[in-house]
Amino acid sequence: MTTFAGVRQLLSVPIMNQAGKLLFLCLFLIFCGMVLHAATQSPENVTGTKTGHEAASFDAGKYVVEHVSDAHEWHIVTFGKTHVSIPLPILLYSKTSGLHLFLSSRFQHGHSAYKGFAIATEGQEEGKIVEVNDAGEIIGKPFDLSITKTVAGALISAVILVLILLAVARSAVKSRGKAPSGLQNLIEPVILFVRDEIAIPAIGKKNHERFLPILLSLFFIILINNLFGLIPVFPLGANVTGNISVTLVLALITFFITTFSGNKHYWKEIFNPDVPWWMKFPVPLMPFVEFFGMFTKPFVLMVRLFANMMAGHLIITVFVSLIFIFGNLFGSAGGLLISPVSVLFSVFIMILDILVSFIQAYVFTLLSALYFGMATVEHH
Repeated sequence: MTTFAGVRQLLSVPIMNQAGKLLFLCLFLIFCGMVLHAATQSPENVTGTKTGHEAASFDAGKYVVEHVSDAHEWHIVTFGKTHVSIPLPILLYSKTSGLHLFLSSRFQHGHSAYKGFAIATEGQEEGKIVEVNDAGEIIGKPFDLSITKTVAGALISAVILVLILLAVARSAVKSRGKAPSGLQNLIEPVILFVRDEIAIPAIGKKNHERFLPILLSLFFIILINNLFGLIPVFPLGANVTGNISVTLVLALITFFITTFSGNKHYWKEIFNPDVPWWMKFPVPLMPFVEFFGMFTKPFVLMVRLFANMMAGHLIITVFVSLIFIFGNLFGSAGGLLISPVSVLFSVFIMILDILVSFIQAYVFTLLSALYFGMATVEHH
C-alpha cells in the first residue's frame, strides 16, 4: 500500500507533464510485471516434481523457448501448481473428419488429446496441433486457423490503436484552429514527424501523400505492438513483432506496394540498369543483382524487426531463468541472492527495449518509404 501511495503522490507533482506520467506508469507496470512473473514461477513448475532428496534439473533452454514462443492459450500467472490462463479458439480442418471448433482448454494445457487432435510435445511439430490415433501416435496434420496468443495480441493492439486514433481524430475536429491538447498533443507530433522526416525526404513532395497512410499505419502498428510486448500484464505482453510470421506479413506489404507502384524507370533500372555494357553482356550480372535485390529488401525488413524484438525478450527470460539455475545449484539461498540482480537487469533490458521499440518502428517505416521512393522516382 505504501508503494502505490508513493506512486499516486509522485504523479500529483505539477512539474510532471502527461508524457512523463505515461512513461513512469509504463516503467512501473514493467517492474511490477517482472516481479510478479519471477515470484509466481515456482521451481516445481519448471524443474519437474521432486522425488526424495533429488530434483529434476532445470532446463533453461526449454524454459526460454516456451516463454518466447507462440501458444494456443494465454497464460497469465501460476500459483503453486495452479495455472491461470485464458483458453483461445481452436479452428481446425481435417481431411478425414472435417471442420472442428472448440477452445484450447480441451487440451488440458497440452496434456491430453481431444477429438483426435493434440498439441505435439516433441519432435519437429512440437507446439503445433496434430492428428493422433488412439495410441497417441501422430497420423497427420490438420489445416490450422486457430487464434493463437500472437493473433489475439495483434487483435487487441489493433482495437486499442483504432480507439486511440479515433479519439485523436475527434479531438482534432473539435479543436480545429486551436492548439492541440491531451492525447492529440502526443499523437499529432508523431504524425507530423513521419510526414516531414520520413515520407517527404524519402519519396518527395509530389508522391508522398499517396504513401503516407500506409507509412503511418506501419509505424503505429509496429510501435504499439513493440511497446505492448514489453508489459507482461494481461491483456498486454504478447510478443507480436517477435514472431517472424508477423514481420513477414509486414515486409510483404512493403514488397507488394513497391512492386505494383513501380514506374517504367524503376523496372528499366532493374532489367537494364545504367552500368557499363560488360556488366550486362554476355552475363547479365547487374540485372540479376537488381532483380534479386527486389526480394532481399523485404527479407532484410522481416529479419531485422524480428531479430531485434525477439532478442530483448530472450535476454529478459534468460535473466529470469538465472533465479532457478542458482536455486538448483545452491538451494533456496542461491535463488534469493540472485533474484534482485536478475530482476534489476531484466528491468534495465526492458527500458532499453523501449528505445529499441521506437528505433525499429522508425527504421522499418523509413526503409519502406525509401523503397516506395525508388519505385516512383522520375528519370532525370
